[in-house]
Amino acid sequence: QVQLVESGGGSVEAGGSLRLSCAASGNTYSSRCMGWFRQAPGKEREGVAFIHSGGASTYYGDSVKGRFTISQDNAKNTVYLQMDSLEREDAGMYYCAAVSVYADTSCASYLERPSHLRYWGQGTQVTVSS
Repeated sequence: QVQLVESGGGSVEAGGSLRLSCAASGNTYSSRCMGWFRQAPGKEREGVAFIHSGGASTYYGDSVKGRFTISQDNAKNTVYLQMDSLEREDAGMYYCAAVSVYADTSCASYLERPSHLRYWGQGTQVTVSS
């Protein structure tokens, strides 16, 4: 089992920045895809960004490319999401998610398949005001 705990959400003005963190605990020894989804009221859950624990491969949803950056600190079992140039449309609940995978697995498909993610955090709220 893996437990995920998000932090770093809050309120920011449009154009501003926030940094989210997701700390994993439990059985963190296997390779995994780990990343972020978000959900605004009345909308479907949307894949934001993913990263493979074994390397530098990163994957982004089209709406955040060039503005968000996902990174990780494997020593701390923590994934970060740096969000810059925030827009009102970026507001919502941000969830950290993870799944164990093989070392050579691409994480790209998980952006479109939230049902394939095994572990989820409780979420952290991001509010963007104009």
